[in-house]
Amino acid sequence: MRLAVLTALPEHLVFAHEAVAATGVPETVLRQWARRGRITRFPGDGRPSGDGHLYRTMYSLPEVQEQAKSYRPRGSAAAA
Repeated sequence: MRLAVLTALPEHLVFAHEAVAATGVPETVLRQWARRGRITRFPGDGRPSGDGHLYRTMYSLPEVQEQAKSYRPRGSAAAA
């Protein structure tokens, strides 16, 4: 259950690889959180990300950082 709804400002929106760099949470976990409604998924602007890809999904960095506080890696990810 979400305790607080954060306002997403355009400057808070980041692509998945940027959220991973900022929080250390894998992209697969970000996508799972978005599917489960823990974080909000926003349409990307289609601009090149700088590494040759056109990313179409953005996430609010403050939301990701809030969820990342409770993130605990499991299984083989914890052993790596």
